[in-house]
Amino acid sequence: MAEEKKSKLYALKPLIERWPAVARPEGHVPFRSKLFWTILCLILYYILTNIMIYGVSGTALDMFADYRAIMAGASGSIMHLGIGPIVTASIILQLFVGAKIINLDLTKKEDKAIYQGFQKILVIVMILVEAIPQVFGYLQPDAGLIKMVGLGGARAIIVSQLFMGALLVFLMDELISKWGIGSGISLFIAAGVSQAIFTGLVNWLPI
Repeated sequence: MAEEKKSKLYALKPLIERWPAVARPEGHVPFRSKLFWTILCLILYYILTNIMIYGVSGTALDMFADYRAIMAGASGSIMHLGIGPIVTASIILQLFVGAKIINLDLTKKEDKAIYQGFQKILVIVMILVEAIPQVFGYLQPDAGLIKMVGLGGARAIIVSQLFMGALLVFLMDELISKWGIGSGISLFIAAGVSQAIFTGLVNWLPI
């Protein structure tokens, strides 16, 4: 029987093996440790949702601000993109594998490792794909920042902040999945929605 042809993604194996990742626990993780890492990531998430993007014009308008909580995002903060890049990368990869466009058998340990490694790379790509258009639409740079560093520099500063925020969400999701309780994505969605509900209840100012 002829040997089954491997996916072309195996060419990325050296990169995937060297790609920074949260280490898996070697043994059983005590519940207290899981609870600690989960709460720590949750607190960090709430802090990041309140750190606003530097250099954005005060007249910037986000038409989807009320819906960003569903994607664990916070409009105008460095958590602006939320889990969007993670979810998008996951959906794209699942569709490609399901349609046999990418030849990977997820029942095989080696193929699954390539799948998970490539997904991490794809998340980084999707962060840039989703962050860059923002500076040409909703997140217009402030005139003062443009005067200091130019339009291109101002846009680069905003994109870099969006990139760092989305990357932190990705790393926290991985940390919770390996060392915490449940899924980081589910936790951040619940946190974002609950924060939006609480803010809406206590905010008496008209929108």
